[in-house]
Amino acid sequence: MQIVRFSVSAVITIVLIYLLNNEWNVGGKPIPPIGKLLSPQHGFWQNADDVEKDYAADLQFPQLKDKGEVYFDDRMVPHVFVQNEVDAYFIQGYLHAKFRLWQMEFQVYAAAGRISELIGEKAINYDKDKRRLGMIYAAEKAVAEMEKDSVTKSECDAYTAGINAYIENMKASELPVEYKLLNYQPEKWSNLKTALFLKYMSFELAGSESDFENTNAKTVFGLSNFEKMYPYMLDSLDPIIPKGTVYPAPTLNVKIPTSADSLYFNRKDSVGFVTDKPDKDNGSNNWAVSGKKTKSGKPILCNDPHLGLNLPSLWYEMQITTPNFNAYGVSFPGSPGIIIGFNDSCAFGVTNAERDVRDYYEIKFRDESMKEYWFNNEWKMSDFRYEHIAIKNKPEIIDTVAYTVFGPVMYDKTYNGNGRTNGKYYAVRWKAHDASNELMTFNLLNRAKNYKDYAEAIKYMHVPGQNFVFACKNGDIAIWDQGEFPAKWKRQGDFVMPGIDSTYMWQGNIPQSENPHMINPERGFVSSANQMPADPATYPYYLDGSFPPYRGFIINRKLSQMNDITPEDMMKLQTDNYNVFAEMAVPLFKKFMNENALDENEKKYFDTLINWNYRNDIHEKGATVFTIAWDYFEREVWLDDMNSSKLKLDHPVSSTTLEAVLKDSNLIFLDNINTPQKETLRDDITASFKKAAAVIKNAEAEGRFNWEKYKDTKVTHLAKLAPFSRLHLPIGGGTFSINATKEDHGPSWRMIVSLTDTTQAYGVYPGGQSGNPGSPFYDTFIDNWVEGKYYPLWVMNKTEAADKRIKYKMTFNK
Repeated sequence: MQIVRFSVSAVITIVLIYLLNNEWNVGGKPIPPIGKLLSPQHGFWQNADDVEKDYAADLQFPQLKDKGEVYFDDRMVPHVFVQNEVDAYFIQGYLHAKFRLWQMEFQVYAAAGRISELIGEKAINYDKDKRRLGMIYAAEKAVAEMEKDSVTKSECDAYTAGINAYIENMKASELPVEYKLLNYQPEKWSNLKTALFLKYMSFELAGSESDFENTNAKTVFGLSNFEKMYPYMLDSLDPIIPKGTVYPAPTLNVKIPTSADSLYFNRKDSVGFVTDKPDKDNGSNNWAVSGKKTKSGKPILCNDPHLGLNLPSLWYEMQITTPNFNAYGVSFPGSPGIIIGFNDSCAFGVTNAERDVRDYYEIKFRDESMKEYWFNNEWKMSDFRYEHIAIKNKPEIIDTVAYTVFGPVMYDKTYNGNGRTNGKYYAVRWKAHDASNELMTFNLLNRAKNYKDYAEAIKYMHVPGQNFVFACKNGDIAIWDQGEFPAKWKRQGDFVMPGIDSTYMWQGNIPQSENPHMINPERGFVSSANQMPADPATYPYYLDGSFPPYRGFIINRKLSQMNDITPEDMMKLQTDNYNVFAEMAVPLFKKFMNENALDENEKKYFDTLINWNYRNDIHEKGATVFTIAWDYFEREVWLDDMNSSKLKLDHPVSSTTLEAVLKDSNLIFLDNINTPQKETLRDDITASFKKAAAVIKNAEAEGRFNWEKYKDTKVTHLAKLAPFSRLHLPIGGGTFSINATKEDHGPSWRMIVSLTDTTQAYGVYPGGQSGNPGSPFYDTFIDNWVEGKYYPLWVMNKTEAADKRIKYKMTFNK
């Protein structure tokens, strides 16, 4: 009997061990190995950090060239001091891995099209899109270029070695909780992964491209109406480089093909799918004011990049002090150096240039094998990449991608993503496929001492295009719309182009010296907020992209009026919730509303709207009414036209709608252009407001009438895990405010640098220094970010090691 009991007990034990140490699928959802997850020694319990956890350590690594020291202050910001610059990147890699390992690797998985390895076949189309876009192909070219240069090679090698040193020495209990939940292990880092991360940012920060949607719109509405619905210029344009600037004649003369009318502009074509795009609101604000406008007499530089609001945060704050430079700011976990920040001499920041550097060409293949394509009157052989896509708990698939002179054929007959290609083939020409070494930009900016150094550093930034703002203690301020931008003829690449010969290929790049830029303007400030970089009426090259005008407009208006500026004034400006778009739009409602057609409830909401102060502050009800009312007005204007075709079409942007009706109250699009029905602006405004009122009433009944409740801002965990997110944040702002905080998108890092003799700097981001949801430093800064408060950015001197702000010290020994 005892043998039977023992046998039964043994079987039960074996079964339990098997059940608890393997992943299971329940109701289509993967369940991680419960035994491992709940293990007292290694499970998620070990990820709960004590408030008093001691991060002090005395470490030894043979890869170091000399001794390094890291002092963590009371916000867990590391202040790194090294005797050899290369050691700084080793230590930075180690710290990034220690505090952000899962985040940095997950983003690289996303860049490489490897998410199916983690979550299964539901990510196959996402992975295919990234592979077909050529993300790995682009990263391979980039890493080859980075490793050609001894400076960036040694920087990358040291950074990679630091990450791997942490991974190799990490205890099982220290494995980030996301690995435990998704049941996988970190891989070794490589320079290719750094390049992949940078290409991921090139994709995320790319300018707008709607080639397929534009092609459909041109076919549906005709070229003339297309120009009205998607205009090149706006009346409210206040460009980065002011109107009236005189530009020299271009050194590169771009010629329009003689066949453009028949094969391009007047060609009828349609596409039944939509492309994967980054968030169109990935924008930012930056500006620098000269000493003649500040109270201190010294320049002040400000920057707040607008990106997705995620935890762990995109940024990791730190100071790096080497024998060659002393830089402070935010870094990307996944890449070495300081990306936005300042040093002992100057400060630097960026916004998206919003330029379109991704075009599509229709390819003619000999047959479905795609082995040969027609180009310049002959059949050319295709190259192929065989993309092996691993899938969790499933056999891998191999996606065959043909490569042409333009680039990879992203969409072919086998494409089964967001629609179908109608049997056609489209290759993508993306500037990020060209070899470049953007890492050198930040290497040189970290040590820049003057305008000349800054101008030399930014030449290495090819893609993504960025507006680099600069200020220096010697008094200089500058801005440069920087990138390697294709020189195009007007509307080139706005539609799908013929790919049968070289006629429609890019004819070269705009010379870097001819990119829009200025230094020390008479008005006393430079600024950018993703608006057009120059006046297209006078700038000699085509500025293709999508450029939101209103934040730039209000920033310039406010800076023009300000004098004796202090850092505190800049804090108020960065967090300003004034809605200048509403200032222009609400008078339309006042003028054209048929109030007699409104019932009592609708009149109440209309009174709220017209008595609103145009501020998107948290308790404002007018902001909610306006947002809903404008949304329904745009639907009333455009929806009939958008629904007149089953093709995928982009909705005209709000600036187009506003400026069109301001210019012409009898706008043709107030009617459905495909039917004889006639409507007036008065009809559309009244009808749309009545529809909006029903939505507003529901919001009020649900307790979502105040702007903070309706907008409902959140900072979401990268894996969309609600318990690891911060939800329902009471913050104002919005799309058209300087404080461009939306539901899940907004200022990802606010920085103000006053370049006085002793630099005074302030900053905050919506996150915390640790990527561990169980750490007290995971979301430390969010509440202050919500309230518009800033932390002083302490540029520590090593002699201050005994300062009470220092909490922990790590020593790195050779």
